[in-house]
Amino acid sequence: MNLPPDTPPRFRPRPWTALETPQDVELWIDEHNRALQELVKPTETGVGICFTLAEGGNVYMQTTDDAVILDVEPDADWISPLIHAATGAEPPRGQVWVLPDDRLVQLILGLSTLVASTTLVVGHRFGSRARRPAY
Repeated sequence: MNLPPDTPPRFRPRPWTALETPQDVELWIDEHNRALQELVKPTETGVGICFTLAEGGNVYMQTTDDAVILDVEPDADWISPLIHAATGAEPPRGQVWVLPDDRLVQLILGLSTLVASTTLVVGHRFGSRARRPAY
């Protein structure tokens, strides 16, 4: 379905407040999951969140029952060493990282001070893996 060009975006960026503790991250995850349940239709795919980084670039994240999928845009590739340091995951050959789901809190804590805003997204292609979001 194509929307008219003057249609406002469905989701708007929200300013980010840095999270300092694992408990802060857990609260943010709960809030994020509630928002997804309320605002996203069960039939929608490519559901996740876009982290707009203060120093440039976007990182798209989707959580599934067993993984955290990150799509790191080329202009945000500078953050790859931090993702590796925070999660212990080896960098992928492309721009899509697939992390174990138990690394989500460490990932968010690692990214937290670098994020300017977040935006809910639907219809994003998270690599070639067709997975159902977990929320």
